[in-house]
Order: sequence, then structure tokens, then C-alpha cells
Amino acid sequence: METEISRYYERGREQDRLSAGAGRLEAWRTTELLHRWLPAPPSTVLDVGGAAGVHALPLAARGHVVHLLDPVALHVEQARAAGAASAHPLASAGPGDARDLPFADGSADAVLLLGPLYHLPEREDRLRALREAHRVLRPGGVVVAAAVSRWASAVDAVTRGWIADAEFAAIVDEDLATGRHRNDGERERWFTTAFFHRPEELAAELAQAGFAVDGPVAVEGLAGLAPAELLDDAVGRKRLLELVRRTEREPALLGVGGHLLAAGTAR
Repeated sequence: METEISRYYERGREQDRLSAGAGRLEAWRTTELLHRWLPAPPSTVLDVGGAAGVHALPLAARGHVVHLLDPVALHVEQARAAGAASAHPLASAGPGDARDLPFADGSADAVLLLGPLYHLPEREDRLRALREAHRVLRPGGVVVAAAVSRWASAVDAVTRGWIADAEFAAIVDEDLATGRHRNDGERERWFTTAFFHRPEELAAELAQAGFAVDGPVAVEGLAGLAPAELLDDAVGRKRLLELVRRTEREPALLGVGGHLLAAGTAR
């Protein structure tokens, strides 16, 4: 992992990022899609790049046997502590690299890659991670992979008013041209080194790694443009989620939200 990526995550924001503000929409939709795609519990799930266990612990509570890996030491510590305090602990939590998984061939029913792909700027590294997921899956097992949308910075530039900042405008230009996101000044709100996918690129990478692909679908979609306070209103929240579900596969809208998810079935 690049040093600036480690520094970004060692700030410790990931543990609570999805529990407040606009992060809740990402959490709700990711959970909804995981329930749609994952096999019924009990099954063995590898949460690769699982951070502090935000998704792993609820899956353990549903009856899955969940092993978490993450390259950031702080995340592993947080996941272990949260698991130890839970009535439904994780099966394990430790350091790891998505490109070299410490699990046997055909030992898992599902693999989550909810962060690794967008922190591997080189396509060959992303394919290595996907092929490793395929290796450890049983036939018919499922990988769920997340990507940041190619247009995420452009949307932020408009909705947050950052387009007036010349430094951020230059970042947007590079993102749109190449998908390679760099924040050399390490401005906290501007994310860190990453690759931003076009929807068809995510699907193509999964297919090249040997998966039958479903998706990608929008995670936040159009609802990602809404003011965060709408999520506090029960009626507004319900209607936003319904809108995202209805438009989650619309090709013309896939890039509007921050994240994409796709599922792949091991053949």
C-alpha cells in the first residue's frame, strides 16, 4: 500500500464514516446489496480490505463465518476490538493483501472487495486481487467488488463548490482523463491515491478474472446528490432509497453517485 494511503486511513475516520451524514446512504445500500448477492448464512465470508469491520460484524451477527483482512494496522486493531466486544465475533481479523490471500483454494463461499480495487491503481494488480478472490472461492461462490465512479470528483466539484479551487479542478481533469486520482497535497476531504472506474471497466475486470458478472449497479446513485439532512426524514429517506433502486442499473446514471458495486460468480 502506498504510504499516503496508509496515512489517510491511520487518521481513524473509517470506523465511524458510515454511521453519520451522507455516509449512511452508502452503508444502507451496501448492506442491501450484500443481502441480495451473498449466499444464505451460515457461509464462509472473507472481508478483504474490511477496515474496522463495519460490514463484517453485521454479517457475523446474521450467522456468517467472517474472516477480515486489512493492510492498515489501526483497522485490524479496531476490528479485533469490536469483534471481541460483540456477541457474534469475527472468526478472525488480521493484516493482509488482496493480491495474496492467506486462504486455501476453494475455502470460501463469498469474498468482499469493498475497497481494495480502488486502491490498486494498476490494472494488473486489480486483476491479481480478483483472481485471488476466484482462487479461494468454491465453484459458484460470489465476489462482491466495489469501485469509485470515474466521475466522483467531478460531482464533488459541483455539489461541494470545489470547482473554484484550481488545485481540485486539476485533480478532476486528471480523474476524467485517466481514472487515476492523486491528492498530492493530502487535503483530507479530497480522498487519497486511487483508481476511479468507468462502469464497463469494473465489469470487464471481473469477467477477465473468470467471473460471471452481475452489475455494476449504483450504490448511492441519484440519492448521492441529495442534502444529507433528507436522510434524517423518514419519508424523504424512503423515497430516496426507492429512487435509487429503480435507477440502480440505468446506464446513463451509473456514474452520478460515488460508488459502484458488482457481483461475480466463480465459474
